[in-house]
Amino acid sequence: MNVSLKRGQRFGFVAEATTRAAGPVGTVGPHLYGGAMAARTKSAKDRPSYRCTECGWTTAKWLGRCPECQAWGTVEEFGGAPAVRTTAAGRVSTAAVPIGQVDSRQATARSTGVGELDRVLGGGLVPGAVVLLAGEPGVGKSTLLLDVAAKAASEDHRTLYVTAEESASQVRMRADRIKAINDHLYLAAETDLSAVLGHLDAVKPSLLVLDSVQTVASPEIEGAPGGMAQVREVAGALIRASKDRGMATLLVGHVTKDGAIAGPRLLEHLVDVVLSFEGDRHARLRLVRGVKNRYGATDEVGCFELHDEGITGLADPSGLFLTRRDAPVPGTCLTVTLEGKRPLVAEVQALTVDSQIPSPRRTTSGLETSRVSMMLAVLEQRGRITALGKRDIYSATVGGVKLTEPAADLAIALALASAASDTPLPKNLVAIGEVGLAGEVRRVTGVQRRLAEAYRLGFTHALVPSDPGKVPSGMKVTEVSDMGDALRVLPRRSRPEGPQEDNARR
Repeated sequence: MNVSLKRGQRFGFVAEATTRAAGPVGTVGPHLYGGAMAARTKSAKDRPSYRCTECGWTTAKWLGRCPECQAWGTVEEFGGAPAVRTTAAGRVSTAAVPIGQVDSRQATARSTGVGELDRVLGGGLVPGAVVLLAGEPGVGKSTLLLDVAAKAASEDHRTLYVTAEESASQVRMRADRIKAINDHLYLAAETDLSAVLGHLDAVKPSLLVLDSVQTVASPEIEGAPGGMAQVREVAGALIRASKDRGMATLLVGHVTKDGAIAGPRLLEHLVDVVLSFEGDRHARLRLVRGVKNRYGATDEVGCFELHDEGITGLADPSGLFLTRRDAPVPGTCLTVTLEGKRPLVAEVQALTVDSQIPSPRRTTSGLETSRVSMMLAVLEQRGRITALGKRDIYSATVGGVKLTEPAADLAIALALASAASDTPLPKNLVAIGEVGLAGEVRRVTGVQRRLAEAYRLGFTHALVPSDPGKVPSGMKVTEVSDMGDALRVLPRRSRPEGPQEDNARR
């Protein structure tokens, strides 16, 4: 009996404990499992999420590459799920006025003193504008902006040049070389954002040059200089300072190995103007292209020549792309390319030699390999030139210029045909036109502008597609509809023979 009682007491204690833990009858499930589910739900809300800084795509785990925009290294942690917030109406900083009453004189551009840069900017620098100049290392970005800073200082405008990549003595040596010494040009070597802002308060410049935005860091933001968060903070602080002070700002930007601007894409959205500085390190020519411009067009190109004494603008750069010779040479043809709105006369050269290997070489410089291969196929199939398939072929441009537009197709094809026949084209001839896979010569934009530039430089004969419009008086213009018409400019005795002509002779 005692044993049974003790067992009952024991079982009763257990039952009472279970009931007390579970709660009233009918609520055992919710009380038993509801607490665990709530704990799991709370931990899920507190769990950090990840977001792509380029496109805003979110995910629950970190990824090295965003599957939405395919950008690498842009997925960052931004905390738990955002809470729902409401923003109340606040005090406005400036009352809204009819757009016709807004003073547009505040956005008047001021010349930089460099004509080619003014051409790309749309007249000059606007007070409060932020310009991002990006380019490969060694292309001449620092030299160009130091020259711009010196010219602005020469007009009694206080200019602050902040270098974060070099020492002040290194910049002074470059300034001595390009003659950029002026009492109104201030120089500082800083890598701290707060120190840069302190220099702005002390100097009060009307123009700021920062070289470069990826090497300056803010002490209030975690991460190394050049990181996503650091670049955003540095650019945002400088943009706010520029707008508040009415100070024009020139930022130097790095590029990746693919040629894109390093850092978050937000940087390009924040600034007012984005310029791309291009050029071959082994050539003198440098091109400044407008990628984005809130104050002007983006179809202008500035041409510069980099030399030992600095960098100078080229109002007429076509001479860099031509080879001066007394007599024409086989394998050369001239064309007129459009860089933005500017027509430039360029020379295409081709050379064919007997191949010593089973797979002949195809080497290009300044030309797209795919377009050269297309022209070879068109010449072989439509032009009946069969001697190109088993020969090494080299094609290039003169002066480091890069021809990417289809309007150079006709000049490339004629240069290859001239090299294959070892016969020069007529002197003072330019060829303009796009060549299709069917052998037709298509129309291109700006033919009249191209012909006017060629005639100004002394060229008297041109091959163009049908219906070129008004042509310069005194210039002989030949309209061609296909490659057969274009190849007739070669002397008949040296025109390459195809299998049909050879069979007909037999």
